[in-house]
Amino acid sequence: MEHKVIDFHTHAFPDRIAEKTIQMLSAKANIPAHSDGTADGLRRVLYDAGISLGVLLPVVTKAEQFEAITSFAEQQNQVFLEEQPEKALAAGKAQLLSFGGIHPDSPDFKKELRKLAECGFRGVKLHPDYQGVNFDDIRYMRIVEYASELGLVIITHAGVDVGIPEPVRCSPARALKVIREVKPEKLVLAHCGGWKLWEEVLLVLAGEPVYMDTAFSMGYISPELFVTLCRTHGADKVLFATDCPWGDPKKDLESFRAMSLTNEEQELILHRNAEKLLGL
Repeated sequence: MEHKVIDFHTHAFPDRIAEKTIQMLSAKANIPAHSDGTADGLRRVLYDAGISLGVLLPVVTKAEQFEAITSFAEQQNQVFLEEQPEKALAAGKAQLLSFGGIHPDSPDFKKELRKLAECGFRGVKLHPDYQGVNFDDIRYMRIVEYASELGLVIITHAGVDVGIPEPVRCSPARALKVIREVKPEKLVLAHCGGWKLWEEVLLVLAGEPVYMDTAFSMGYISPELFVTLCRTHGADKVLFATDCPWGDPKKDLESFRAMSLTNEEQELILHRNAEKLLGL
C-alpha cells in the first residue's frame, strides 16, 4: 500500500559551501553521502524515493552563525510558501520546509527564538554533540522551555553520533530529565530516541510524552526491536525520517515499509504525525 510520505529529518547547505561541507562531514563520520548537499539536490533525491516533503534541519555549530543560517533557512521556506506541491512534484522535486537552529551559547536565546517564531518557523534544531553541551544542561533546558512557550517544535540529536561517538551528550537518561523537568509538548528525539542505545530507549523513554524520529536507524536497529519500540512507545509519537544525505531515502523507505506494522501504524509514522506536529 502506497503512502504519502514526509521525511522529518534532512540536511542541506548553501550552494557555495555544499560540496566542501559534504566532503568534510562524510570523511569525519566515514559514511557516504546520498545527495550533493544542496537544497535542490536533496529535493530531487527525496522525490526519487517517493517522498513529497522533507523537513530541513540546520545545525548552528557556533553562536555567531545564527543570522547566516537563519537567512538560508528563510530562503527555503519562502520557496515552500510560494510553490504549489503539484508544481514541485511535476518538476521532479519534493518540497522542503526548514526549521531554524540555535546554539546553547547564544548571547540572547529568547530574542533569537522569538525571531524564529515571528518569521514563521515551525521548529528549532539542537545538536548536543556538534554544539558540545549535554542535553540536560541548563542552557538547553531554558531553550527548550522558551521554545515550547512559543509553540515551536524542538528536535535534538539523541544517542551516539557516528562522527563524535564520545561522549554521548543526549542519552536516554539526560533526555528523560529534560522531559520530566521542562515538560515540553513538542520535543522530538532523533534516531529512534537514541542512536545505538535502543534497548535503553525502550526501558527508559518508551511511553514518555515525547516524539521520536527514525533518522539513520533503518538498517541499524533490528526490525523486531523497531516494531516493539513503536508499539510500546506508541506509533502516534513516531516520525519517519532518513537523515539524508547520511541516510538513503529510497532504501530507508523500503526498509520501513517491510516492517511488520499495520497500515494504520505506517500512515501515522509516514505522514499523519508529522502533519499534526507541523500544523499542515
